[in-house]
Amino acid sequence: MATGLMDQYNNRITYLTNEIQRYSKLVNNYSLARLATIIGGFLFFFLSLQYGNPWISSLIAFTIIFLFAWLVSKQSKYEGQKDYLHNLKSIIENEVANKIFRTNIYDDGERFMDDHHHYTSDLDIFGNRSLFHFINRCSTFLGNNTLANWFKAPTATATVTERQSAIKEIASKDEWRTHFQAVLLFNNKADNSLIDKLVNYINQPVVPMRILRFYVISIAPFLFLGVLIFSSLNPSVSGLLIILSLIHLAIVFRHQLYVNKTDALIGKTGKTLGLFSAAFKAIEDEKWNTALCTELSNNVNGKENHRISGAINQLSALIKKLDYRLNIYVGIVLNSIFLWDLRQVFAIEDWKTQNKAAIGEAFEHLAVFEALNSLAAFEVNHPENCYPEVVESEKYLYVAEGISHPLIDQNIRVANDYELSNENKIDIITGSNMAGKSTFLRTLGVNAVLALSGASVVAKTMKLSPINLVSYMRIRDSLNESTSTFKAELDRLQMILEVVKDQPQTFFLIDEMLRGTNSVDKYRGSKAVVEKLVAQNGVGIVATHDLQIAHLIQKYPDYVRNFYFDIQVENDEMHFDYKFKKGECKTFNASLLLKQIGIEVE
Repeated sequence: MATGLMDQYNNRITYLTNEIQRYSKLVNNYSLARLATIIGGFLFFFLSLQYGNPWISSLIAFTIIFLFAWLVSKQSKYEGQKDYLHNLKSIIENEVANKIFRTNIYDDGERFMDDHHHYTSDLDIFGNRSLFHFINRCSTFLGNNTLANWFKAPTATATVTERQSAIKEIASKDEWRTHFQAVLLFNNKADNSLIDKLVNYINQPVVPMRILRFYVISIAPFLFLGVLIFSSLNPSVSGLLIILSLIHLAIVFRHQLYVNKTDALIGKTGKTLGLFSAAFKAIEDEKWNTALCTELSNNVNGKENHRISGAINQLSALIKKLDYRLNIYVGIVLNSIFLWDLRQVFAIEDWKTQNKAAIGEAFEHLAVFEALNSLAAFEVNHPENCYPEVVESEKYLYVAEGISHPLIDQNIRVANDYELSNENKIDIITGSNMAGKSTFLRTLGVNAVLALSGASVVAKTMKLSPINLVSYMRIRDSLNESTSTFKAELDRLQMILEVVKDQPQTFFLIDEMLRGTNSVDKYRGSKAVVEKLVAQNGVGIVATHDLQIAHLIQKYPDYVRNFYFDIQVENDEMHFDYKFKKGECKTFNASLLLKQIGIEVE
């Protein structure tokens, strides 16, 4: 474990704890000040009415209102800062827990689990304690989707290289990285409803209503002011003001369906949008050097330097103003004077016209930054990782030194080397139970997924050509699909054979095929599958307990290679070294394992 990194995390946690306590005291002090202002203000106001004159009373009332509003504003500011510091502390504490216990407060990607996917189920890419759960630092629904898509399919070599550079840059910006996560932590449930609402609203056509719009925006306030002044100067016609107010209320009531439609789509989202604005602002304000980060930032800034953060803030403010209608008394007053509901809806529609093209894309760019930031956090927490060299090759290339599994604690995991250099081969791995065959297959698979998503890998060095992974490891029966284990195995093998035939650069990982049948048919079937894969020029690895499969090297000496994992037995004690060796396994342990649970094998 990187002690220096853990010390940095713990020092930041201590600092943030002290800062949270300081802001908590400030918030409490302002609460007391507000209470004192109300009590003292009313006391002075009452005394001024008893012994002063109306002008002094009015001045005291104005002072009380102004001071109280200022105190509320300051307290709200400190509350917001305290909440932000709480989020930041949660982020740092999560990094500590992630590094020590492999836990994570972020989404585990369970909704992406798919037993029919070519490899994600077998390699534990999604779900509790999965690769996604370990690495994910995305708060938004779109961010989670983006990272999941990177793990579900390999990308072009040029894109991998571009992502690697971007991830390295983000990893070097520790303050920015944790700040970006902290301002988005409010959305950590990955709820897509807000963005869906916003995009749905943006795609709705704008209702013209030009005459009404002109009256509400350009005439109504000035007309009301004119009638108010005229009524003040001529008390005999004061009823005009009441009539105008009732007309305004009637107009608003007449168009309530129109207002309510807008409110249903984006109402009560003002505060949340304001928080999203902070995330966009973090991207906009940072100076980026790599091509991908610069491109994404420029797109977020919008055309002609039109900042998305400013646009989102503007919409947030407009929605908050529209929400004034939720207070019936305030709503009546504002609508009678300004036709408030219509005025805000028209302003929101003007905003939509100006920003429609940029907003949807902006959230997609935000999602990419979240995915990149997730992979950057993985690099920061595991400086022993390396960035693989992904190169185009006509033949298969997978060369790794010191490769191991990212979900196994680095203090106990065993690293191995693997080499497939510009050639087509099928590797047969034999070995004892629990010796490490399945883990090794998953190690190669998971690190290939990381490499082809742009992430660092758990290896000293790694060189890889773009490959399409397909696996056969965790075969389940299905009552819902009326599928037995053996039928599920056959379906999976058929899929692998079709993918190998139809998709170039397919690399398969097969672990103990045909477990659902008798030993004779298992051997004959496994042998036939391997020979079929050889005939199709397939490339990959087959792990098996059946030594006879390893004998295929005699028939295909230029195509099949044999490797093994074994054990050492001393005084009926098994010792595993989990090392990947060339050749065939000579030591098996099933009988010994049965003996340990009280079953003697003759």
